[in-house]
Amino acid sequence: MPIAKSVAAVSAAALMLVGAAGAGVAQASAPTAAGIATTSACRPANHMAKIAQAPASSGHHHYRVTLTAAPGYESCRLAGSPTDVRFYRHGTPDAVTAGQYGPQHMVVTFGPGHPVHFDIQVPNRARSTSADEASFTLRTPDGVIPGETSAYGRLTVTSGTVIGPVQPRA
Repeated sequence: MPIAKSVAAVSAAALMLVGAAGAGVAQASAPTAAGIATTSACRPANHMAKIAQAPASSGHHHYRVTLTAAPGYESCRLAGSPTDVRFYRHGTPDAVTAGQYGPQHMVVTFGPGHPVHFDIQVPNRARSTSADEASFTLRTPDGVIPGETSAYGRLTVTSGTVIGPVQPRA
């Protein structure tokens, strides 16, 4: 019996050490090459993006891309319009290249409880293409966030499509 008790005590101590080491690793916010912490809501793996039709304006269709972060991630700062925007239909890329519009200097906070959105503005043209996905790179006040975010939802795109800056609230 004394041997069984000492094996149990050693096992319990080992589990406590492993648990303590694991807890330290899980709580750390390791920075990436661009200075974005792994627990940042700005990292593509840590948020969701959805495309929805928005009210049209004279001569344009509008689509709102809303980004939301789950609880537990750190808030971060975004600025300007997303870059490297590409559109897809059933996984096949479209040839439309999107530009930017609007003020690119405004900084917004994004994270749990702080959703953000941006606008996709598409000219009303007879030759538009259907899409169901947009991929893009988010920007910070100091550069870009590594990785690519994908948003899903139905939209149409054509030449002259432009992307507005990230705005607070959904």
